[in-house]
This record gives sequence, C-alpha cells and structure tokens, in this order.
Amino acid sequence: MADDLRARFTTALKEAMLAKAAVRVSTLRMITAKLKDTDIAARPSGVTQVPDEQIVAMLRGMTKSRRESVELYRQGGREELAAKEEAEIAVIEGFLPQQLDETAMQAAVATAIAESGAASIKEMGKVMAVLKAKHAASLDMAKAGPMVKAALGG
Repeated sequence: MADDLRARFTTALKEAMLAKAAVRVSTLRMITAKLKDTDIAARPSGVTQVPDEQIVAMLRGMTKSRRESVELYRQGGREELAAKEEAEIAVIEGFLPQQLDETAMQAAVATAIAESGAASIKEMGKVMAVLKAKHAASLDMAKAGPMVKAALGG
C-alpha cells in the first residue's frame, strides 16, 4: 500500500498543478519533501522506502504540528497564518485513513481491555499495545490514552 499512497501523492500533485491550486500544490510538495527526508533517514537501517505505517505517522505528525501553529497564530492575532495552516491540514488529512468516531473508539478500547485481560491502570500498556496493533491507522492514540485510563479506573 506504500506505493499506493506515494502514487496518490504524485497524482494529486499533478491534478493540483493543472488546476492551479496553489495551496494544494505547495502542501503536496511539502509532503513529498518530508517523505523523501523520511526515506533518507531510514536508509541506514536498510530500508529504501518507508512502509505505509510510517507515512501515516509522518502525516499525523505534520497535522499535529500545524494544529499547534494554528493555536499559536490565533493567540498572536495572526488569522491569515492560521487560515493557511488550516488549509494545509485539510490537504494532509485527505490522505489519512478515516478516524474512528467517539463511539467506535470506546468500543475499541473496551475490546482491547477484554483481549489484554487488563484489570488495573498498571496494565494500561497492554491495552495500548492491543489498540496500536489493531487500530494504529484509524485511532488517535493521544485520545485513546485518556479513554483507556478512565476505563481502567485511573
């Protein structure tokens, strides 16, 4: 699937260039540059192209840093910069797998707790490992952590 995601970036970039969508073009170029950097960083471990999971993690990191920037720009009264970052977030999120909604996340947490046999907050790591193995692409682990903690009585 990594090739599929890479192909989607290339196709989207070509379409954006033809449509003269400046924000989309610049964001896609930023994504491909970051992907190239990620591939280069992985070379010492013998990997020429990082797998899809790492590409998704890279994209999530890009959206996270942009959300933080939006918050800072708004605090500083720089609405035009916040809007630019939000436009980039929208483009990046178009390549991320669909996230689970609140109800589905709670069901996934309950299932993971049952599967791991966790009974206390001390076993939170087991539950998080099960969640990551099953739902890494579609679950925001930052939101799952507090849910698991609450479910285990933490």
